[in-house]
Amino acid sequence: MLTEALNHVLGNTLWKSVEFLIVDDGSKDTTASVALDFPVPEDPKSSVSVSIRVVKLPRNSGKGSAVKHGMLHARGQRMLMVDADGASKFSDLDKLWVAMDTGADVVCGSRAHFVGTDAVVKRSFIRNTLMYGLHTLLRFLGVSHIRDTQCGFKLFTRSAAHTLFQTLHIPHWIFDVELLVVALMCGMRTDEVAVGWHEVAGSKINIIWDSLEMLRDLLVLRANYVTGRWKVVGVEKAEEDGNGHVSSAVNASGNLRRRAPQK
Repeated sequence: MLTEALNHVLGNTLWKSVEFLIVDDGSKDTTASVALDFPVPEDPKSSVSVSIRVVKLPRNSGKGSAVKHGMLHARGQRMLMVDADGASKFSDLDKLWVAMDTGADVVCGSRAHFVGTDAVVKRSFIRNTLMYGLHTLLRFLGVSHIRDTQCGFKLFTRSAAHTLFQTLHIPHWIFDVELLVVALMCGMRTDEVAVGWHEVAGSKINIIWDSLEMLRDLLVLRANYVTGRWKVVGVEKAEEDGNGHVSSAVNASGNLRRRAPQK
């Protein structure tokens, strides 16, 4: 994936500098050393400055925690969250970039257009079961406006990333849902763009335990935001000075309410 990504950014004119921040979530393999020694391809025709940084966490604390750490330490004005397995077509970043140019705060890569095609029909039974179960639960949370919440290919503005990831509580793989719930609460514009994708073998999903963990995390997420126990970082300050995208948190009756972005 890193080779594909490097070749794409060096051959593109959308940006002047690109930082790759690789977060090793306490793995026991050679991920960190391979990334540190990875050669940046030379392209004399390219004016893009590229840097590679590696963060190695002391222990595995969940995908959500690793992504949060990376996003809060990244230095770009726009931040792409991308899985390292190479399942998403990296060049489709251009599509997300164009969508953000039109005013989106968050742009989600989406595989929803693959539903009903061989890409999904041939997918593992475990992944399809979890996918359909998750979609059912998401309607309960009110985030059904995004058809594919779990695609590991999302672009954020810097301000959106800092608000969302500072607020993030869920450390496991369902963290994407919390990000989208908070984005909705904050009145952020969230777009969805179809991207290329292919199944990658080697899934470590356990349908029983991961389903139970997913259900638990979704219930915890809803309960804590509805009761006001979890707060959106920066919302109170923004409501006072009227700057930026602001939303509601929770009203007195305990129901999530959304306030339109201020103009």
